[in-house]
Amino acid sequence: MKTNPNQIRYIIGAIIIFLLVSAIFNVSNPLFSKPPKEVTLSEFVAEVNKDNIKEIKLDNNQVIAELKDASKIKTYKEATATLSDYGIKPENVPINVKNPDAGTFWPTFFSVILPFLLLGAFVFFIFRQAQGANTKALSFGKSAAKLANLKNKIMFKDVAGLDEAKQELFEVVEFLRHPEKFKSLGAEIPKGVLLVGPPGVGKTLLAKAVAGEAGVPFFSISASEFVEMFVGVGASRVRDLFQKAKRNAPTVIFIDEMDAIGRMRGSGLGGSHDEREQTLNQILVEMDGFDTDTRVIVLAATNRPDVLDPALLRPGRFDRRVVLSLPDKREREEILNVHAKNKPIEKSVNLGTIASGTPGLSGADLRNIVNEAAILAARKNQKTITQSDLQESIEKVLLGPERKSRLLSKKEKEITAYHEAGHAIVGRLLKPNEPIHKISIISRGMALGYTWSMPDEDKYLRSKGDFEADIAMLLAGRVAEKMEFGQLTTGASNDLDKASKIARDMVQIYGMSDKIGPVTLGQREELVFLGKELAQHKNYSEKIASIIDDEVERIIAQAEKRTTELLKKNKSKLEKLAQLLLKKETVSKEALEEII
Repeated sequence: MKTNPNQIRYIIGAIIIFLLVSAIFNVSNPLFSKPPKEVTLSEFVAEVNKDNIKEIKLDNNQVIAELKDASKIKTYKEATATLSDYGIKPENVPINVKNPDAGTFWPTFFSVILPFLLLGAFVFFIFRQAQGANTKALSFGKSAAKLANLKNKIMFKDVAGLDEAKQELFEVVEFLRHPEKFKSLGAEIPKGVLLVGPPGVGKTLLAKAVAGEAGVPFFSISASEFVEMFVGVGASRVRDLFQKAKRNAPTVIFIDEMDAIGRMRGSGLGGSHDEREQTLNQILVEMDGFDTDTRVIVLAATNRPDVLDPALLRPGRFDRRVVLSLPDKREREEILNVHAKNKPIEKSVNLGTIASGTPGLSGADLRNIVNEAAILAARKNQKTITQSDLQESIEKVLLGPERKSRLLSKKEKEITAYHEAGHAIVGRLLKPNEPIHKISIISRGMALGYTWSMPDEDKYLRSKGDFEADIAMLLAGRVAEKMEFGQLTTGASNDLDKASKIARDMVQIYGMSDKIGPVTLGQREELVFLGKELAQHKNYSEKIASIIDDEVERIIAQAEKRTTELLKKNKSKLEKLAQLLLKKETVSKEALEEII
C-alpha cells in the first residue's frame, strides 16, 4: 500500500504540535500557574516558626513552601547545609525531597534536543527543495516524449478509409514484427516515413494505429517541444529521445507537426546559431549519421511539406512520403459509421446522404458534425439522433450557428431576400451538377443570409467554365440588388473578394487567359515569422501586371453581364423566390424547383 506524501506531512506536523504542547505543559507550567514568591532564608525560617507552613518541597538547593493560605514562597539554602541547620525539623513540618535523577530527560529534551531537531528538519527541507530544483535543471535537456499506452490499442481496422496509406504503413509494421523476411531479400525498410496531408485527415490517428499494430515501444512528441529559448536545449532533447529509442529498439518515434523545426535552413534570422536550425541539424545526424540504428523508425506528420528542408526529405532520412488526401464519398460514409457507432442513431438515418452533402470535409470535420448532431438532439431532449439533427449540424459546422436574435429592418430584410434569391436562380441555371439545397435569410455566422449548394459528386478537376459559373453566381446577389433597388450595398463584399480571387487565379496560376497564355505568374513566398503565404514575389514586368489587371477586370465584367441577362430573363422567378423568402425565411430545394 502506497502512502500519500501529503499524509506523511500531516503525520509529521501532528507529532511536532503534540511535542510542542507537551513541552509547554511539562516545562513552561509557570505560564499557567502563579509562580512562588521569592523570600530570604530568614523570612522563610520566620514563617516556619510562626507555624504558617503546610508543606516543604526540597529540590537540591531550592526550598519551596506551601503556606496554609494556599500561597507559596521560595528560597535557597547553602549547598552543604541542611534544613536542620536552620532549625527546621521534619517532625514539625512535612518535608518532601525530590529525587535528582527523576524527570531530568524531558526538560533537557525540550530545552536542548528539540530545538536542534527542529533546526535539522528545517535544514533538511531546504536542501531537499534545492536538490529538486537541481534535478529539474539537470533534466532541462531531457526529452519530453511520451511512451504510448498500448492498453487501449488503435488498430488499422479502427481507421476508416486511407487504404493506400495503411498499406504503406503496414510494411513498416511487418518489418518491426518480422525483420528477417525483408533482410533475407536484401531489402531495407525506410528509416523515416513522412505523413503528408491537410489538417484533420488522420495523420496522428494512423501513427497511433502503427503503434497498436506493431506492439513495440512507441514514443510520441510534438516538434514544438524540442525548441526552447536556450540555445542547444533542442538538440540535447533530440539526442536524449534517440538514446531512449535505441535502448528500447526496435521502436517507433512519432514527431507531430514536423514543420515546426524542419523548415528550410537559412530562411530566417540567426543563421546557424538559430536554436531551431540546431535542433534540425541534430535530427538529420541522428536519422542518418555516423551512429544510426536501423531498428529505430521515425514517423513524422506535417501539412506543410513545401517548407521542409531538402536534407530532411532525401533518401536515408524521410525517404518515403505517404500522402493522405481528403476522403471521398465512400470513405466519408465509413468515417461517419465509425463515429456514429456508439451513439443512438435512428434506424431511418441515411449516412450516405450526409456523406454526399459533405464534399471536401476531413475526418475531423465529420466527427465534429456527428458530435454537434448529438448535442442538438440532447438540447431538444431527444433520446435518439435524427436525420434533421445531422443536416442541421452540417449547416452549423459549415456556415456557423443561426443568429435569430439579429433583427433586421424591413428594408434590410428585403435586400437580403433579393440578394440570396439572385444567388439561387443563377446557381440553379448555371450549375446543374451542384443543386441548391437551401436558401435562407436567417443570419448565420457573419452572413445575413446564405444559399447552400451541395454537389452531386466529388470533383478533383475544375474547368474554365466551372470557374466562370462560380464567378457569375457570386455576382448574382449584387446584380439582383442593383436591378431591384437601383443601388448597391456592402452585402456583396465577401462575394466580390471570392470572385476576384478566382479570376486572378485563372489568369496567374491556371493559364486560362488567352492574352497571357499558359504561363504561371507570381511566385508565392513565405514570411518566416508570420508563417503564412502573405508575400508574393513579382517575377513579371509592369506591362504584364497591367495585362493581368485588364484580364481580371474583363472576366469579372463578362460574368456580371452574363448574370444580368439571366436575371432579366427570369425576373418573375426572382420576384417569386424573394417574396417566398420574406414570407418563410427559409426555402427548401423542392420549393426552389417548383419556382424554376
